[in-house]
Amino acid sequence: MKRYHPLLVALHWLLALMIIVALVMGSNVLAALPNDHPDKMFSLRGHMLIGITVGFLMILRLVTRLRSTHPPKADTGNGVLNLAGSAAHWVLYILIFLMVASGIGISIGAGLPDIVFFGSDAPLPESFDHLVPRTAHGVLSKLLMLTILAHIAGWAYHQFNLKDGLISRMWFGSRS
Repeated sequence: MKRYHPLLVALHWLLALMIIVALVMGSNVLAALPNDHPDKMFSLRGHMLIGITVGFLMILRLVTRLRSTHPPKADTGNGVLNLAGSAAHWVLYILIFLMVASGIGISIGAGLPDIVFFGSDAPLPESFDHLVPRTAHGVLSKLLMLTILAHIAGWAYHQFNLKDGLISRMWFGSRS
């Protein structure tokens, strides 16, 4: 078998895009807007919807990963790099699930579902900084960004140093 299950491939690329958008939106758009700014509600709604969708799609991806067959593990010729590559993939899952959980924690702690989605006239809290999940969300976002960069560095190592065409495994086509 040369390639991953097509659903895993589709979810990989869709989730990659959604996660990058959510990280950029959270760190560059939401962080820059005060909670009383008129655009904050629109941006927060989009960020929350992406986060919720990422959570559901990650569950689907994990179930598909656990139930489908995979190509053999990639071999760099270095045991430490092989272990790091395997660990990085599971760390990505853990960090993404923790990001979603901390986002839900912020949402519940600040009463955001009623305010953002269900038409409550209550204003957004002055700040989210007093919420413990907010601190976790910020730290986790930095760890997730670093892990994504490590993932991309691993791809570049395979692509340009090993020249083993590893990326083709995460694309569509014949699996045999």
